Amino acid sequence: MRALIPALVVAFVATTVAPAIAAGEADYKAAYAAADTANKEAARLRNQWTTAVKALAASKKAAEAGDFDKAVASAKLAEELSKASIHQSHEQATAWKDMEIR
Repeated sequence: MRALIPALVVAFVATTVAPAIAAGEADYKAAYAAADTANKEAARLRNQWTTAVKALAASKKAAEAGDFDKAVASAKLAEELSKASIHQSHEQATAWKDMEIR
């Protein structure tokens, strides 16, 4: 029983703390896929922000250099920017109805 407790602690730390420390290629691929999907949706709505495109390109460049932490951060930024542009597109699509024509 005493030998089991340290093994459980090591297993717990390895599965919870270690992945949070450094992002890997799998984390990058998941973050990039989500960002790319959101960016394509923004483009479909004709409201693609150039900052999101640049962040997506920076993510890909960082991943090619092997800096997966930076790549994941850039991909998440690109996803957030793309989602904001999608929200803006939906909001502006109905905003004209709320305007008062003088």
